Order: sequence, then structure tokens, then C-alpha cells
Amino acid sequence: MAKRRVVLTFPPELTERPLTYHLVKDYDLAINILKAKITPGEEGKLVLELSNGSPEKIDDGLAFLEKQGVIIQPLSKEIVLDEEECIHCGACTGVCTSGALQVDPQTAHLVFDRESCIVCELCVPACPMRVIKVMF
Repeated sequence: MAKRRVVLTFPPELTERPLTYHLVKDYDLAINILKAKITPGEEGKLVLELSNGSPEKIDDGLAFLEKQGVIIQPLSKEIVLDEEECIHCGACTGVCTSGALQVDPQTAHLVFDRESCIVCELCVPACPMRVIKVMF
């Protein structure tokens, strides 16, 4: 099963159109919305993980969105945690909306699940030791 994470930017005139619906209906793709900020009449951003299809179906679905005027960028940022310098205080877990950062109740150590991370970057300023960074 192919998977791809992308950032979709919708121009103001497209924010009220059900374009992601067509990815499910016409291209048989599963959509996991990782982050969304869409306001009618304003530019919108949507971070998605597309899966459940072949790479060709994902490409076709993204080509459809581009034809409609949606700007597509790969989600190429990554959160990196310096585990040797981390003091496991858990400050970052309070702002992690995806649950990618958690404190293990048995070891009291910070656990970072990269697959769950949506790269919202809220953990970066929350870390008092500055051991969480964004890599491009």
C-alpha cells in the first residue's frame, strides 16, 4: 500500500469546494487529515496522508487537485529529537496534539513516534532544553 504525506494550499476561491471528496470517491484513496486550517474566502492549508492506493492512483488524485488550482507540496520537514540531551521533562507532550510525544509511564522517559508526528512544530518552542529541532 502506497502512502504519501502532502501539504495542500487552497486559494480563497477553492476553500468552499469539496475537492478532497473526489480523492476518496474518484481515486479510491484513504485520507488522514493531519492538520487543517481552512476558512471560507481565505487561503486554506491542509496536511494529509494519502494511502490505500497504488502510487499511480495517488499521483492521479494529486494531478486532479493541481488542475483545480490547489498547490501541492510534499511534507518534507521532520522533527528531530536529540535523545542524549533530552531531560525527559515532558513539557513537549502538553502541546503535542498528535500524541507523537509521550512519556512512558513505566520508565518516565520521553518516547517519540515519528509516524504519528504531523510536524506542527509546537513542541520546538515548548522544549526548555531546545533539543527538539525541525529538519528540512
